[in-house]
Amino acid sequence: MAATSKKAPARKASASAASKKSPARRSPSRAAKSTFTVEQDKTAYRDMLLIRRFEERAGQLYGMGLIGGFCHLYIGQEAVVTGMQMALIEGDQVITGYRDHGHMLACGMDPKGVMAELTGRRGGYSRGKGGSMHMFSVEKNFYGGHGIVGGQVSLGTGLGFANRYRDNGNVSITYFGDGASNQGQVYESFNMAKLWDLPVVYVIENNKYGMGTSIERSSSTTDLSQRGASFDIPGEQVDGMDVRAVKAASDKAVAHARAGKGPYILEMITYRYRGHSMSDPAKYRSKEEVQKVRTEHDPIEQVKERLLKGKHIDEDGLKAIDKEIRAIVTEAAEFAQNDPEPDPSELWTDIVR
Repeated sequence: MAATSKKAPARKASASAASKKSPARRSPSRAAKSTFTVEQDKTAYRDMLLIRRFEERAGQLYGMGLIGGFCHLYIGQEAVVTGMQMALIEGDQVITGYRDHGHMLACGMDPKGVMAELTGRRGGYSRGKGGSMHMFSVEKNFYGGHGIVGGQVSLGTGLGFANRYRDNGNVSITYFGDGASNQGQVYESFNMAKLWDLPVVYVIENNKYGMGTSIERSSSTTDLSQRGASFDIPGEQVDGMDVRAVKAASDKAVAHARAGKGPYILEMITYRYRGHSMSDPAKYRSKEEVQKVRTEHDPIEQVKERLLKGKHIDEDGLKAIDKEIRAIVTEAAEFAQNDPEPDPSELWTDIVR
């Protein structure tokens, strides 16, 4: 047999140039959007505002030296977890990476316990030992908060396996980012999830920058919703800045998984306003870029505008909600600063021997 028969054909220059380009992206703005009632809009507005005000205060406490270690804020991405949570039922699980405070609050975890964990106090969800990236609440079906990039994807798949094994009708919502989407364990998890038709919804929070590198520089294909295509996992891109679009896509994906049809991928096109973490000055993007998103596509402002235009609430009503949220966050911050630190004996608890 001629040796040349095993060689790949030479590429044409035009094909080589084309290979560097990302495939055409389907506009997520064209996706279906749920029709919200006035109460749903008010609830979404309140829930997203709680996340934003909480994260703003967390940033302040970090600057004061009261929060140590890493701290990754969720400001700008609030519509993703808020819309997703609206599609879930009791018993569905949530697991995510290290940008996790918003997920905790969306799951209904106590802001005081979350903030206390950030400051390393005994009233925190991990009794002051986990910090920003490692909090859990079995009561609220929140399984972390994980610091290893992409590590939670295999764990979330395992939750889906447990649901299928127990035949309990629950779905695992497994969040990860655009940076983690290139990790190998993600694709091992995809294969297993589809092989056994596990009830898992993989939510890729594409905020455009993995650490400090734009997705265009780090991924050969930027339509992350199609990353499961070779495993026959359906996926779609969603406007992750519009809570109605998130809710509509979530309803569809969760129903698919709950019906025993296997996993589903949702790529939420979103944006973080702050740096990757509190130590990141975010010099890799312009202030104009960030301001443009804030001005034209902010998730909270969109809901606020709908409520005002529909005359379902006035400025005084919005101020009242903001005052209520600020009071909750202030109480959480005060608790987190005054709660005792863990007893030294906590060093020996939760250890597998």
